[in-house]
Parts: sequence; structure tokens; C-alpha cells
Amino acid sequence: MIQNIIRFSVKNKLVVAIGVVALIIAGINSMFKLPLDAVPDITNNQVQIVTTTSSLAPQEVEQLITFPVENSMANIPGVTEVRSISRFGLSVVTVVFEEDVPILNARQFVKEQIDVASSEIPSELGSPEMMPITTGLGEIYQYVLQVDPKSSKQYSPMELRTIQDWIVKKQLMGVEGIIEVSSFGGFLKQYEVAVDPLKMQSRNVTMSEVFAALEKNNQNSGGSYIEKGNNAFYIRTEGLVKTLGDIDQIVVKENGVAPVLIRDIAKTGYGSPSRYGAMTMDGKGEAVGGITLMLKGANSSQAIDNVHERIERIQSTLPEGVSIYPYLDRSVLVGKAIHTV
Repeated sequence: MIQNIIRFSVKNKLVVAIGVVALIIAGINSMFKLPLDAVPDITNNQVQIVTTTSSLAPQEVEQLITFPVENSMANIPGVTEVRSISRFGLSVVTVVFEEDVPILNARQFVKEQIDVASSEIPSELGSPEMMPITTGLGEIYQYVLQVDPKSSKQYSPMELRTIQDWIVKKQLMGVEGIIEVSSFGGFLKQYEVAVDPLKMQSRNVTMSEVFAALEKNNQNSGGSYIEKGNNAFYIRTEGLVKTLGDIDQIVVKENGVAPVLIRDIAKTGYGSPSRYGAMTMDGKGEAVGGITLMLKGANSSQAIDNVHERIERIQSTLPEGVSIYPYLDRSVLVGKAIHTV
């Protein structure tokens, strides 16, 4: 057998040479596509279900949310373990599957059972949701928004958080290999209406009427259309609230001849939801940043290269004086791991 191979190779040198060249090209191509990482991902095959609620104690979270979710996951095929954590206003249920169960099939099973569990959980207490398809080692790029010293007074933590959510995060979404971008720090911008009970009582206005007025007067509506010649003119009304002044002008009810407006019974302004922590950096006060989470099983080297490319494009769209500063970059760790081998 070996003599026949040698005899064939001697008589067909060109064929052997072409085969060697093809193997070299294939090897080089595989080398560039080889997944490189600094640490192996040893996370088991799991799906996490998170439910947030406003004001339930851990005992109530366990009884009203965690238990129904856990109970509905018990009969899913391929499950090896179901564990949970119940804290103030938070329920986390982890469903661990056998390693040979495809992650998409596992999530489909969980999604079907979430619908079953949701029917047993009152809607006002929260809605169970699955976490992204990532792992604890998926945090490959973490950054903060830095402000130039000359512009430090121009951007508040709330404005930086708005920039993060509506400029940086929106553009990072869709990067190949990235499944989620999480924002941290700052104040989440909200429009606040602070009612005055005495003014409401004097004008005979109830809180339910205020809620109804705010809801009904913050939407666009469409009608039919008018045909004129070869043209069709569509009829629609624009009622979306865009500024604080728009909220002030909302009519709550008609009290006699003069209408009662929001500004007559309340003060409007910017606010933020309650925070349970803050993000700081180098002892210089609050910071705003984000974390990019890699898709489970993706090539981390390729994913981080895609993030670098997108970050360069995002830098040019940021307001003057604001820049992105990465404080954790997986590519640096990968590079050091390769050079120490």
C-alpha cells in the first residue's frame, strides 16, 4: 500500500504539488478563522428567567412569582436542575439542561412554559422574561463615556445616560457576535408630573382623571383621506408629547367654562426611577457606561474586532466633548494569553 502511494507520488508530481498547495491554503484559512479566547467558557447549558416587580418582599416574590415559574419548568424534557433566587422585587430562575440539548430548543421549551406560568402570576406583579443567550464570560467589552474637562459642566449624569441609551447602545446593537448591550450609571430620563392635592380638590379633579388625560393625550390618531383630483390627502392628528410644555397644555376636564389643564393642578419636570446603586470611576464621581455581551458560542476574537470597528464609527457621532473609554477589552487579554504560550 505504501509502495503504491510512493509510486503514484513519483509519477504524478504535479498532482502532489497541487494537493500540498491546497492543504497549505486550507490550513492558513483555518488559522485565521480559529476561535481565540483567553479563558474557556465552562458555563453549563442553561436558560435564566427574570421577573422584576415593584415592591414585593422576598417571601412574597418566592410565593407569588418564583414558585409558579419553577413549578412550570419541572416537566420540560432534558432538564437536569432548576434553581432560583428570590430577592426584594426580583426573581431569578435558572433552568439547566443536558449538554446535548440545543440552546434554541431549550429556550423554546422555556418560552412555552413561561406562558403557562404567566397565567398564574397577576399582571400587576410583573412579567417573566428570558435573559439573553450569553454567559458569565460574555462580557467582552466594557466602557464608560468620558467628558472633556472643558465640557464637564455641559453634560449631567442624566444627559450622559440619554447619550448612552439613544446614540451608543442603538448603534452597538446589531454587531455580529453581540447579543445584548447593557447600560449602567446615570439617571434614566423620565417626564414627571407632580400633582398638588389642594389644587386638585379645589377644581374637583381626581387622580384617575389625571391618568386618563395623560394617556389619551399622548398618542397620534389617523382618519380617512380626502380625494381631490389625482391626489389623496390623508387625515391624521398629532398628539404625541414632545416637551414639558406639551404636558402642561393637556386638558384634564372642563370645569364650567374654563378647562382645567395639567399646569393648573401640577408641576412638570424631569425625573428618574429609584436607583439601588451607582457607577463610579477613579473616585471622580458618577460615571455612565455599558457592557457588550457576546452571543454564547460565538468567536470572541471576531466579535471583539466587530465591536472595535463599530466603536470607531460611533465616536464620530458623539456630541462634542464626549468620548468612549474602554476599561475592559477582551482582545488585550487574548493578546497577552497568546504571547505567553
